[in-house]
Amino acid sequence: MTDVPEPVRKCANLLKGTKSDTEKFAVLFMVTKLVKGRDANAEGKKLLFEAIGFPFLKKLLVSKDLPNDCPPLVYKSVALSILTCFCQEEELATHKDIIAAIPTLLEIVEQADDEDYEDNLIVVSEAYSCLKSIASHAPGQQALLATGAIPKMSQIYSAQSFQTDEALHLIVQLVNKFGVLSWPEDPTAFHALIQRIALDMETDHTDRKYELCRILADILITCRKEVVNNSLDGQIWPESLFKGCGDILKAKIGPKQRDPALHLIATTLQVLGIQWAFMDEQKQFFLSLLQLAAIEVRMQMDEKKLETTFKQAELLTCCFVILEQCIEYMATDQLDLEPKEKQTTYTALKGAFNQVMAVLTRVSNDKIRESTNPRDKNFIFAIVRILSAWLAQETTAMRPAIYKLLPFMLKVANESFHDLKTWRTGSREGEEPIDVLRIMMPALCHFAVEDEARRVLFTHKQDEILLEALEFYFSIAHWKRPPIPRAERLARMNEPDPVPTLEQKAEMKVARGAIVSLCNILMNFTVLEPKRAEDGATFVNLLKFVVENLPELKDTPDNLVIHGNLAVLGLLLLKQQSKKVKQNDFSICRYIQATIRFLWDAYNIDESNDPTALVVSIAYKGNWSDLSELWFLGMQTMCGVLPLVPWLSEFALESGWAEGIVKTLKKVKIGTLPANVKSAYEDFLSQLVDVNGDVQEVLKKADALRVCRNHRMMDLGKKLFGD
Repeated sequence: MTDVPEPVRKCANLLKGTKSDTEKFAVLFMVTKLVKGRDANAEGKKLLFEAIGFPFLKKLLVSKDLPNDCPPLVYKSVALSILTCFCQEEELATHKDIIAAIPTLLEIVEQADDEDYEDNLIVVSEAYSCLKSIASHAPGQQALLATGAIPKMSQIYSAQSFQTDEALHLIVQLVNKFGVLSWPEDPTAFHALIQRIALDMETDHTDRKYELCRILADILITCRKEVVNNSLDGQIWPESLFKGCGDILKAKIGPKQRDPALHLIATTLQVLGIQWAFMDEQKQFFLSLLQLAAIEVRMQMDEKKLETTFKQAELLTCCFVILEQCIEYMATDQLDLEPKEKQTTYTALKGAFNQVMAVLTRVSNDKIRESTNPRDKNFIFAIVRILSAWLAQETTAMRPAIYKLLPFMLKVANESFHDLKTWRTGSREGEEPIDVLRIMMPALCHFAVEDEARRVLFTHKQDEILLEALEFYFSIAHWKRPPIPRAERLARMNEPDPVPTLEQKAEMKVARGAIVSLCNILMNFTVLEPKRAEDGATFVNLLKFVVENLPELKDTPDNLVIHGNLAVLGLLLLKQQSKKVKQNDFSICRYIQATIRFLWDAYNIDESNDPTALVVSIAYKGNWSDLSELWFLGMQTMCGVLPLVPWLSEFALESGWAEGIVKTLKKVKIGTLPANVKSAYEDFLSQLVDVNGDVQEVLKKADALRVCRNHRMMDLGKKLFGD
């Protein structure tokens, strides 16, 4: 304590020598001058803090039992003035006593509109200053989160109390630190806050409009997306954002205004989805947005040094988010464009993606590709991601250049996938990494059928990574109850089964989409690379994974499409690896039963309005566009598998499927059976007859003769009854 200035030392001794609260309070006026002056260094403030004693300062802040010679507000004001100066030092701002005073400070700012404070608003200002200093350090941030400071500050700002900008800056500081954890399950405070800021942004026509764009983007990106989207009824802030952003797009603006606006638009699309861009049921906002983002990408990436382009990473990433959503929406064919609009849009996108390609090619040959700087790394991920989204739709352009760039794109995508996998199996600290490989999967479906691209994929052992990705995403889609520690099992025996949270349900939906894409890629590999599918270690492990996991998959409507994809992928692999299959292998038996269930349940007459009409079952109807090709491919492949693994025919008999087909078709009105369905069933039943001597008897008993006559199944008729 040798470096404590003399005036501070004297004051501390005076404080220690006081005999009453009144005496101590009198000395505090000297303290307020000292702590704001040049003599108060960090050691000096610490000495004064200890000499005063925090209990006395807290008494001044909260107690009503104080001497009557001063109004209570004066005591509060003096205490806060001193605390504000103490909080400028990290050691004191993180002191357990000051951290414990957070609820008191929050109470003061919450009461800013009370009559008591009207004459002395400095008290509220000082309380905000203390909170701001406390929020600058990790212990204070954690304590503010735990005491519900964010919802409280949101309430203060939405009520437009005194000094609400201070509340807003505190919110931004905390949400930037804690992300989605900032918000409780109840979204009321979040909606109230965003509504207030969105309305201010919409109606303000000064530079503050663009500052609010930045703040809105920072807060929106941290929300609990599923919770917010499920509670939007009656909320008008999406419309306020739409109008405010629409005004900006129509105005003549420079980079200072355009950048925060693009940032806000990109974030809003991430939270609310592309439908937000059609709030007025017109396409103009969408087209203006697409053009602006495409032009910005072209300008920022056009023949500049890589260093210059990387400096614009944040802005470009926002443009990429906008373009990705626009491209995906256009691929759904819901947008009705005039020929001129189509041409303008395609020209803008092509110009942007030529530049993206050029920059990524330069990155792949530059030392920056090995950068460990998270900002550089994330920007490279973002470039590969947006190019992958474009290549999922643009399936013919720039092929030679793409094949050359593909190894680097795979390296980046695989790295991002492993980052996500590590994050999920670890402590899950920080923001969740984006899996670029998942975004690339639709493009990989196209590459899987192109000879040159497929050669590159196998050269870089991408099949191994895709199997790893399938296992990873299956573990998310196939949600299981978290294990209960053995010591707690008895006590928790009667607990109801837990259900996934909204966030987990959203993760499961994403995982199911990834599984479908992965199955498509792997099916193409299996069909187009039969030798690899027969002998390759990855494909042997892939079949093992499918036969072991498909029977475990929960029988829910959400899982039907992945059930079908895994079932058919398994059949294709089984056909190639039939020589390795052992008779009555238990896992194969369970897999075939699950596959039969998928193929059997697709059609029935029980759910038809007409008891003589065969219809797609209700369970399949909603997803029939995804399932119909799978069903026909599954039936066709089953016909190819039966001669190679004839003992599988026993399951078609024992399960009652073969007999069930005949009994169902017997009820179907003559001339109404679709030709492709008739072929699928006839080929399958014919194949069964060929490989299993017991089938004829079963089919004849079920009245196959009438079915063959009614539906002109000539080939099956000849096999069963001769000419």
